[in-house]
Amino acid sequence: MIIFVGLRFFFQPQAAATGYGVPAKENGDSAYLTIKGLRDLVSGLIGLALLAFSDADAAAWFMVVVALTPLGDTVIVLRNGGTKAVAFGIHAATAAVVLISAALLFAA
Repeated sequence: MIIFVGLRFFFQPQAAATGYGVPAKENGDSAYLTIKGLRDLVSGLIGLALLAFSDADAAAWFMVVVALTPLGDTVIVLRNGGTKAVAFGIHAATAAVVLISAALLFAA
């Protein structure tokens, strides 16, 4: 999923930023939107590589660490005028799903 979010930041940056919870300025934010897209794309690809070529514990530890990203995104949205619904409904919920997935991988 995060791979598609990253790609959206490349092809529809303004819409992706709005979906993130902090709409971008019409000018001046293009580099940051590209950075966000690249970060998400690479994170997703690393996760896929670990799932495909590593053991479940390595993938689980990756997911535990990666959960820091949506937790940080929650704070970023709240500090920059985004709604609590987006901050918690998208970003904090994503962190919870990632951590649950990590727990399932540890149990595998």
